[in-house]
Amino acid sequence: MNYELLFQELQHRAISIALTGAKGGFGRSLLVQCRHIKSLRVAALCDLDVEGTRAMLIELGYAPERLAICHDAAAVRAANEQDQTALVSDYRLLDAAALDIVVEATGNPDISAQIAINAIEHGVHVAMVSKETDAVVGPYLNALACERKVVYTTADGDQPSNLIGLVTWARVLGFEVVAAGKSSEYDYIYNPASGELAYTDQRHQVPALSGLLTLEGDTAARLQQRSQAISALPQSATPDYCEMNVVANSTGLTPACDALSYPLCRISELADIFIPRADGGILDREGVVDVFNCLRLPDEASFGGGVFVVVRCTDHEVWQTLGQKGHVLGRNGKYACIYLPYHLMGLETPISLFSAVLHGRASGSTTQEVHAVMAAQTQRAFKAGEVLRMGGHHHNIDGMKPLLLPAAQAHRIHAPFYLAANRRLKVDVAAGEIISLDMLEFDQSTLYSAWQKLPG
Repeated sequence: MNYELLFQELQHRAISIALTGAKGGFGRSLLVQCRHIKSLRVAALCDLDVEGTRAMLIELGYAPERLAICHDAAAVRAANEQDQTALVSDYRLLDAAALDIVVEATGNPDISAQIAINAIEHGVHVAMVSKETDAVVGPYLNALACERKVVYTTADGDQPSNLIGLVTWARVLGFEVVAAGKSSEYDYIYNPASGELAYTDQRHQVPALSGLLTLEGDTAARLQQRSQAISALPQSATPDYCEMNVVANSTGLTPACDALSYPLCRISELADIFIPRADGGILDREGVVDVFNCLRLPDEASFGGGVFVVVRCTDHEVWQTLGQKGHVLGRNGKYACIYLPYHLMGLETPISLFSAVLHGRASGSTTQEVHAVMAAQTQRAFKAGEVLRMGGHHHNIDGMKPLLLPAAQAHRIHAPFYLAANRRLKVDVAAGEIISLDMLEFDQSTLYSAWQKLPG
């Protein structure tokens, strides 16, 4: 694909964008790249910390005289007329900006849903980075955008969009996708010589892993041994469930299992693991989404938050040739893994913006449906009246763990994780229960109202 030809209209026009949650890591990465793309015009930025946003922009090389802090709609319009970037703390002021597309990255589901609806109703495209919102009401926002003749899309550079791209690429080429997924956030880096396992900034002595580095014998048993060896470390993360929910709703793939599998494995083993049990893998069904924890040695390349598909091999000779070229082929020769070992956050997002504005095409799906529900299961007993507080870097709910359930068993029964967030319980709930809709008090928030409009 020649991207200069694909987006050759950029030689003659500029695209005006707004970004919400501008000071976040994703926002910063997008703003860095916007400095290098002449055809992107940052018309407005929204963040509660307006002064901090301004300081960040100056640090990134934006000219101070081109930045205008605005407190009302007239000031936003004036800033845009003078080719300035309007900096606002109130998302409602974005309605006054001259925009082609809004990049929504607040991570606040209720606010995020309202920002998206406002943009769509004003005829402005939306690139949804807040996966917490997308997982709950993405299908509704997608349908609303189609009705209003604008684009609602996931954003390239984030794992959901990257994986949707890889899955649909494989399907267009005629591959049968057995499984699709991603690595969890951080690699598990093992040094066999010292027995030390590095995970984020932690260091642990795990000498038992030295004898578990190859996938020998029963695959499921070997993976269980690895999991037990690192039992002191986290082996799952809330954002993974949310991202796989978005992918499921956009592709029709279903969760591999309620808790997702999270095998600790090496890249070269993916085509031996994410395959049916009958062929030596761990899957009870095909056409699924799942997540793994990347195990690698210090001198091996990282998966870097990348994405993968496992496909069925249809010609032995072709795939043996590809295996000789270094492609990941399963031991039985029946499956192969194709992967992209990276995600570049906002550095890559402009591709989605160009596709939406110039061609009216989403990077995600225009036919989203509820194929999975990210639910919340209690890890302790809760009392009636307690509020399910969401917080932290991963937007966890204290005392809850996520599950990813097929829509057939969960939709309209169990509360989506981020619909339950910050809601008050009406009843006592024992440990181990899945939060159902009738356990919660709901006000008429934007998120809840949008969720009620979903079919089913």
